[in-house]
Amino acid sequence: MRFSVLASGSTGNSIYIETDGYAFLVDAGLSAKRMEQQLESIGRSMKQVNGIFVTHEHSDHIKGIGVLARRYGMPIYANRKTWTAMDGLVGEIPTEQRFHFDMESVQSFGTLEVQSFAVSHDAADPMFYVFHEADRKLALITDTGYVSDRMKGHIQGADAFVFESNHDVSMLQMGRYPWSVKRRILSDVGHVSNEDAAVAMSEVVALKETRIYLSHLSKDNNMKDLARMSVSQTLQTCGIVTGEHVHLFDTDAEKPTELVTV
Repeated sequence: MRFSVLASGSTGNSIYIETDGYAFLVDAGLSAKRMEQQLESIGRSMKQVNGIFVTHEHSDHIKGIGVLARRYGMPIYANRKTWTAMDGLVGEIPTEQRFHFDMESVQSFGTLEVQSFAVSHDAADPMFYVFHEADRKLALITDTGYVSDRMKGHIQGADAFVFESNHDVSMLQMGRYPWSVKRRILSDVGHVSNEDAAVAMSEVVALKETRIYLSHLSKDNNMKDLARMSVSQTLQTCGIVTGEHVHLFDTDAEKPTELVTV
């Protein structure tokens, strides 16, 4: 199983996952043209993609979905409430391309199993995914106001995590956002801070080689170096030293991460 975070941030989000038999996107929050360019930059083509799994209907996750669905005829997977919320936002998608992926369920594609689970975000019915192939596990979790024990149970022990590290609380509190926006981000249906993300990570990381991709960083209320430092320090206070078996990686709103094998 191989993956690349094609884009991550408030301006657009998408992740590419492939096995020897299938290739998928999780979300397509950039324009169709940008999505094609991001894939080309890691040596892949949109023609190889077998479908798109949708997490929720916010524009930074679905911007390119409608055009890509119509251009390439690929299946789009989302739960019922998310499909309803997307209607009018992504244009017409033919019925034969509209697939339902229920919350807290598993679908299989050859040797790949895809598991969905609920998160806490201000969307219709937001959910993220865990990918299993053989004994390998990739867990994706962003766009959640907190990480519950139930969520931790789903992602526990993954070989690689794409984990939200959205904001530094002090930067957010002192920043230019209106208080209503700050309150939304800090709420249980907002986004996870660097420190809260690290505490959650400390409870799900296993004693094995693990890659953690810090994702969905706020352009205004976080910085890559600050996120890495905050997460590393918090993990260390929880008894996990990064650089030994746990390795932290940046993601970017513009540049895909290297395509790596889990």
